[in-house]
Amino acid sequence: MPNPSDREIIEKLRNFDTATICNVVATYPDSEICLKLYDSWRGEYYTDTSVRCIYPEYKPVCGYAATAWYSDETWEGTKLDTWLLYEHLDHTPQPVILVARQTYSEGLDQLAGLFGGMMSTEFKAFGVVGVLTDGPMRDYVEIKETGIQYLATGMTSGHGPVQLRGAGIPLKIAGMSVAPGDIVHMDQCGACKFPAEKLAKVLEFATELIRRETEGKKLFQDPEFSLENWKSRVKSKREER
Repeated sequence: MPNPSDREIIEKLRNFDTATICNVVATYPDSEICLKLYDSWRGEYYTDTSVRCIYPEYKPVCGYAATAWYSDETWEGTKLDTWLLYEHLDHTPQPVILVARQTYSEGLDQLAGLFGGMMSTEFKAFGVVGVLTDGPMRDYVEIKETGIQYLATGMTSGHGPVQLRGAGIPLKIAGMSVAPGDIVHMDQCGACKFPAEKLAKVLEFATELIRRETEGKKLFQDPEFSLENWKSRVKSKREER
């Protein structure tokens, strides 16, 4: 049977929650089914509480990272080519997760409802399935119609003049460092990243972790559960080692 393509693996990873992905890339470094890619606490491989899931009813999304940096128009900001971001999106393998940094002059960061329905419709044409951004968004209903998932700081209704400050560059968003081409997995709890070349191993280890956790839960779901049974099981496993 032929090996699944990277795109098929990405689709399969949508059946796992982001916490499971974190567990197999770094959170359980003492486990033989953890890739140990990052320091489990300070490896900057998952997002913090500064962003929230806007459409929690959606299933997880997964894809290749494209990156952008936006700000308000300021005198020191270089005017970039209008097509820079879209060329970057066009060259990013699909499906795409757009990771967007937002930095504004003092007092504006909670007023910048940058991402709306029109931008999201444009992004969808380039294969974007999710947006991770450290600023607010708007057009809740219109964006929902596109099916794109958002992790953002919240909602607001408007914004002033903005400009693109960079695209296709490494960024740090909500505590997570991302480079173009990384795989980003997102769900109701946040986002996690890992290198694209680890796709097959992440799927393998995530599948095994869920199998083990499902088996482990049976002890606690058993109507005959007792503390003594639990202790006995732990003791037996230690002796097996």
